[in-house]
Amino acid sequence: MRSLVSLGESGGPEQATLSDLTDWRAQVRNAVTSLEGLEAAIQLTDDERAGVTRALSGGFPLSITPYYLGLVDARDPACPIRRQCVPRDSEGHEGRGDLRDPLGEEAHTVAPHLVQRYPDRALLLVNDRCSVYCRFCTRSRMVGQGGGARSLAELSPAFAYLRAHPEVQDVIVSGGDPLVMSDARIAGVLGELASIESLLYVRVASRTPVTLPQRITDDLCRALRTHHAPWLMTHFNHPKELTPLARAACARLADHGIPVMNQTVLLRSVNDDASTLEALFRGLVRARVRPYYLLQMDPVRGTSHLRTPLETGIRIMGELQGRVSGIALPKLIVDTPGGKGKVPVGPETIVARSESTPRTTTLRTFRGELVDYLDPDPHDPKEPTP
Repeated sequence: MRSLVSLGESGGPEQATLSDLTDWRAQVRNAVTSLEGLEAAIQLTDDERAGVTRALSGGFPLSITPYYLGLVDARDPACPIRRQCVPRDSEGHEGRGDLRDPLGEEAHTVAPHLVQRYPDRALLLVNDRCSVYCRFCTRSRMVGQGGGARSLAELSPAFAYLRAHPEVQDVIVSGGDPLVMSDARIAGVLGELASIESLLYVRVASRTPVTLPQRITDDLCRALRTHHAPWLMTHFNHPKELTPLARAACARLADHGIPVMNQTVLLRSVNDDASTLEALFRGLVRARVRPYYLLQMDPVRGTSHLRTPLETGIRIMGELQGRVSGIALPKLIVDTPGGKGKVPVGPETIVARSESTPRTTTLRTFRGELVDYLDPDPHDPKEPTP
């Protein structure tokens, strides 16, 4: 791995030491957060330099761990890792359909830091910080704004709401990234949730297995088990992110009994082709991670340069159907603007329907063959009564 450069406390560049590669706290301390630090590590284009300047002057913040920066091709602006973490001047452009709060979370806030868009589940926002600020972040309106981790006292109205609404049986703990908090703080939040009998399980949404795998320690895994039924939801977006360290982090979670599910975000010029996603999904399954969703990127303000047409995802799913095992094939999901909920989409496989007897549905297979499926005749003899 090439040398890693970050800014020291004096503001000048310093070489990251070997300990920075193994200790997650040192990774966070040495995260690149300035134009000088980034220019010392990679050859920025004018577009990227303007994007970083915009980010540092009040835009969506910049932060990249030395580990994740080590995956970036320093000379190639088209590097799929680089496109995910290095700002571009395009972030200042508001494209067609772009929204500040694309999922309508503010309109669906039912208590401070608690969002409910579905009858049976809720989203608990416990932190506004991440180790890496992904340029496609759905919550760029609030993430990195300086509030930090929410105390249990700040979250107490949210806990009270959940106790008063037993129909909510599933809580997604998110932010920001909950796992950049301390083990004790994570255990405190999950302990409060575990005390609410109506909550059957919790999901912790975190990109640390991808951007900061050093964070996935045995102590952290034990903290996650504070709740009896935790799940870890993460975002691997490209095969290049499945490094030995990342795979080891996923294995550690699985060995501690924590299922890991992946939600890949479909990103223009990052993973918007079938071969890349096939390699990613196969690699995830080998790493004991279930590909769960392929997410059409949310229409976040300033991210239209990263968003694909909806037809792209539909075409890719059609290409992957039949050539990738079902266990490695996620659902293609559109989280509809305004907080109306997730909608699964995919290739049209039903070609025709006939209502004559017997009712017939014509299906298209992944090979393009047309096959008739016959419904049972309602007038056929029923099973004899014993």
